[in-house]
Amino acid sequence: MSGFDTATHLVYLAAAAGFVLGLHLMNSPATARRGNQLSATAMAAAVLVTGAVLIHDNSITATGVVVLIAGAAVGGAVGLYAARGVAMTAMPQLVSLFNAVGGGAAALLAVNDLSSGPSVSASVAVTAALDILIGTVTFTGSLVAAGKLQGWIPSQPLVFPGARALTGVLAAGFVASGCALVATPTHRLPLILLLVAGLGFGVTMVLPIGGADMPVVISLLNAFTGTAVAMAGFVLANAVLIIAGALVGASGTILTKLMADAMNRSIPSIIVGGFGTGDTAPVSGTGNAHVREVSADDVAIQLAYASKVMFVPGYGLAAAQAQHQLAELAALLEQRGIEVGYAIHPVAGRMPGHMNVLLAEANVPYPQLQEMDEANPEFARTDVALVVGANDVTNPVARRPGNPISGMPILDVDQARAVVVIKRSMGHGYAGIDNELYTDPKTGMLFADARKGITDLTAAVKTLVA
Repeated sequence: MSGFDTATHLVYLAAAAGFVLGLHLMNSPATARRGNQLSATAMAAAVLVTGAVLIHDNSITATGVVVLIAGAAVGGAVGLYAARGVAMTAMPQLVSLFNAVGGGAAALLAVNDLSSGPSVSASVAVTAALDILIGTVTFTGSLVAAGKLQGWIPSQPLVFPGARALTGVLAAGFVASGCALVATPTHRLPLILLLVAGLGFGVTMVLPIGGADMPVVISLLNAFTGTAVAMAGFVLANAVLIIAGALVGASGTILTKLMADAMNRSIPSIIVGGFGTGDTAPVSGTGNAHVREVSADDVAIQLAYASKVMFVPGYGLAAAQAQHQLAELAALLEQRGIEVGYAIHPVAGRMPGHMNVLLAEANVPYPQLQEMDEANPEFARTDVALVVGANDVTNPVARRPGNPISGMPILDVDQARAVVVIKRSMGHGYAGIDNELYTDPKTGMLFADARKGITDLTAAVKTLVA
């Protein structure tokens, strides 16, 4: 082995170690930024060394070098622009698009490897077929998920006549074509059929899944992306690609299981689809005699003279971009010596960790962000629980059997001495059922957009204090 080869393997090993350590650092919000930077640096080193290997081995032409540099420049510029310019509410869509790009790129690597050689070994054929299948399913499935999140595709389950049968045919098609491709890897027909079946299955798999399950779907597709990348690593015999893909696949799978458990849903039932109705049309006001509507001044009095306040943020907060206003209100209450905390449900928002990142952007102190198991015991000694745009994750009906969210772990908001809900309307959440918290006698409904409602509350508290 030459000195160049030794140096290459050492850099690859260091990059792999950087991926593992970076993922470990992402376990804590306090070190997540450093973990992200370390992982990005490791990936940059791996990419640069791979380019050096191609040039050293004379396995790429001058034109190829220009194409690689141009592709890296364009891709890097687009990625940087997207990451820096995306609104926090659109982060789930961006993650879905990145999943699609990763899965599609991995599938193209396998297609190119199968198409460029006169002969392919059995081991390469098997991993290439798996790479193409997983990559194509991830590509189209992630695009559909992004469309649902963005509102370009209705977020409710979409099931057309014969949809289940078509999904079954596509599943049988990719199994048969995959086996045929392994048996005859140089033939084009099995390759084309596998591509078509995989692309079609990704669409039919995600379309029937409702918006309530979308956080789990994002995690699942992220795991698919990592697995496809790992398969591409086997096809190319690249260890660092295998390690990076395996890390993403394993962590994504674990996160998917945790998210499914948080919703009391099995992963197979999520894939089958049919849960969640999507956003309902806003209907301002109550129209319900059992709902108690309150004003900003009423709530300000409750907040200003409380000893402990718990904020319960949901997607309504993210949609209104009201995290900074909520942080300002919290700071104002803390100045009066009031204890403030944030109760974060695992599926608050539209992707895992969405709410934590959103509040961190507003410089909310990490110790105040309490996960569900930590927050639930605190509600019993909470004077006011302020729910901002959260719905299904606070619905007490989950404690009873016989409804769509039965058994789903929820935040015990109804255990607080008083509850205030900021919401635009009495519309349903993604599960499509009424929230019994809203008719609880201790609950006051402040009908407003999250940003306006919190701004009005802050102004009212300031006036009251003055």
